[in-house]
Amino acid sequence: MMALLLDRVLKKFIGIGALDVVLPDGEVRRYRGRQPGPVAAIEVKTERALKALLLNSGLAFGEGWMDGEIVAVDCTLEDVLHVLMLNMQENHHFLNRIEEKTRFLTRHLRQWNNQRRSRRNVAHHYDLNGALYDLFLDEDRQYSCAYFTSDDMSLEDAQREKKRRIAAKLVLDRPDLEVLDIGCGWGGMALTLAKEFGARVTGITLSREQLQVARERARAEGLDDRVRFELCDYRRVDRSFDRIVSVGMFEHVGIGQYDTFFATVSRLLRPEGVALIHSIGRSDGPGSTNPWINKYIFPGGYSPALSEVLPAVERSGLWMTDCEVLRLHYARTIAIWRTRFAANREKIKALYDERFCRMFEFYLTGAELSFRVQGHMNFQLQLTRSIDAVPFTRDYLCHN
Repeated sequence: MMALLLDRVLKKFIGIGALDVVLPDGEVRRYRGRQPGPVAAIEVKTERALKALLLNSGLAFGEGWMDGEIVAVDCTLEDVLHVLMLNMQENHHFLNRIEEKTRFLTRHLRQWNNQRRSRRNVAHHYDLNGALYDLFLDEDRQYSCAYFTSDDMSLEDAQREKKRRIAAKLVLDRPDLEVLDIGCGWGGMALTLAKEFGARVTGITLSREQLQVARERARAEGLDDRVRFELCDYRRVDRSFDRIVSVGMFEHVGIGQYDTFFATVSRLLRPEGVALIHSIGRSDGPGSTNPWINKYIFPGGYSPALSEVLPAVERSGLWMTDCEVLRLHYARTIAIWRTRFAANREKIKALYDERFCRMFEFYLTGAELSFRVQGHMNFQLQLTRSIDAVPFTRDYLCHN
C-alpha cells in the first residue's frame, strides 16, 4: 500500500530529470520527467522509511539518510538532492502543499526566539566541539558567505575579501571608532576590525564555546585592550556605538523579532553611525524553514525574503543606504567546506560518529544546492540614522 502511494506521488512529482527508486522488497520503480535534467537513484531499505516519506517527506528524507535507511545507488548524495530539490521548485503534489502550508502558518511559533529560546538554539549548533569547525572552515573560522573576486581564489583569501568589503561599508574612516559586533562567532570579524582598522570592538554571542575561543584569540593576538567579548543577547545591550556589524546572525532572529532587532540597532547606533547587516535570504518571497533543518541544524532559524525585512527597517526609522545581493558566492563557499569536510571525514567521525557525518553531509549538500537551484542568496544592508552618514557616492567601496 505504501509503495503504491509513493508511486503515485513520484509520478506527479518528477517533472525534471529522472529518479529510480529501489523499494524495500527489491522492486525498482523508474520515474522520468517531461523535461531533461539530472539523474539519480535511491534505495529505500525499510518500510518504516517508506511510510515516513509519505507522512512528512521534508523531515523523513533527511532522517532516513542519517540512519542509513535511504541510500544513493550508483550516484552521490548531491545527485539525489539535485533531482529532488530541482523538482521541489517546479512540482508540488498535494501532500507537499499541505506540509508547506502548515509550516508557513505555524512559522511564527517555531521562530518565537525570545532570549531563553535564542540561547538554546545557538547552543544546539555553535557549542559543538570546536575541533569540528577547524576541519572544514578557513583558518579564521568564518562561518558565513565568502566573497570571491576570481575563480581561482582560495577560501582564506575570499573570507578576507568578505571582511574587507564589510569594513568598507562600515566607513571606518578614523581610529578608535566603537563597534558592536552582534553574533560575533569565534571573533574573526571583531579582531580584523581592531587590528587592521583601529576600531574598538565589543563582540556579543550566545555561544559559550565561541565566547571562550574568541577571548583566547584576543589575548593571543594582544588585542584584548581593543576587543572584548561578552555572553549577551543583543536586546540587553545598553550603550551606544559608532558602528554596528552583524554577519550571519540575522537568520536566527526569527520573523516575530524583526521589529525588535531593527529598533535595537536604531537605539544603539549613534546619530552619525553606520550599521551593516549580512544575512542569508531568499529571492522568491516569504517561505518557511525545512523541518529537517529546523530540527537538526538550526532550530528557530529562517532565511527571510527582503520583502519581510525591509518593512521592519522602515518602521525603525533607519535609512537603508545600500543593499547588495550576493547570489552564488555562498554556493562556492559551501562547496569548499564540503570538500574539506570530505577530506577530514574520518577525523570528524572520530569526534562524533557515522550518523553525525551523514547528517552534516546532508546539511552542507542541501545548503549548497539551495543557492544553486532554489533561489537562496545573501544580502547586505547598510543602515544609518542620518541621511548623510555615508559618502555621497558608492566610489568609496572600490577604494578601500
